[in-house]
Amino acid sequence: MAKREENAYILGTNTAELHRLGLQHQVWAIEANRGWAAAGFTAGQTILDLGSGPGFCSKELAYIVGNEGNVIAVDKSKGYTDFLDKEAQLHSLNIETLHCDFDDMELKPNSIDGMYCRWALAWVPNPEEVLKKVYAALKPGGKMVIHEYFNWSTHQTQPNKPALSKAIAACLLSFKEQPGDIDVGRDLAPVLSSMGMTLHTRPMAKLATPNELTWQWPKSFYEIYFPSLVDMNYLSSQDAKAALKDLEDLEHTNGAHLFCPTLIEIIAEKQ
Repeated sequence: MAKREENAYILGTNTAELHRLGLQHQVWAIEANRGWAAAGFTAGQTILDLGSGPGFCSKELAYIVGNEGNVIAVDKSKGYTDFLDKEAQLHSLNIETLHCDFDDMELKPNSIDGMYCRWALAWVPNPEEVLKKVYAALKPGGKMVIHEYFNWSTHQTQPNKPALSKAIAACLLSFKEQPGDIDVGRDLAPVLSSMGMTLHTRPMAKLATPNELTWQWPKSFYEIYFPSLVDMNYLSSQDAKAALKDLEDLEHTNGAHLFCPTLIEIIAEKQ
């Protein structure tokens, strides 16, 4: 996975990004497992992992559903689905990968017991159409567990560091100029309700200090994405260097905090 896949992911799909996604999963795994437990994901079920990436969640879900269950992992990165195929074979897990865009995804009606989606709907222009397709595939009583950004602009540091704040603002601007809506989480409840699904929601926020693992989540993102912002002309090279220097200074500041972007969990049940 050393080569960059064109148009696969906004942060690419190379080895550095694979490792960043692994770190990201460690930070958010407790939230994922809480959502799966609340939805009743269990042995023998078929679960769709929508936007699986390299499959960190797919692997955990495969252990939950066990030998009699199945995980369907859908992703548009061939590098990631190939990676997950190897992982599934290595660990003898029941994971079926589908390399396709969500628009091309084909699912049998009433064939799945649940769906998990984390940070995938924010990058597509038609989340409602995608969710309707998943809805048709859900069995009655099946549940969707969705984790998406609700308000990315809550992302900030205390104390404020001007160069870092400028770079964070540039990140948000770049997201808003991509297809989709980075804050798609705020629009999903009405869409799912209109399908007749019953909903449970909760906010998810993380406040980090430099000595906590959570701090490494945004840090690893900055280290990969700030240079990309230079390439895309959202920042100058000097801006990016100053932002990373601010981050370094912040890590040695007593009482420093970093508030991560706010997410929402939606658990939607098909009646």
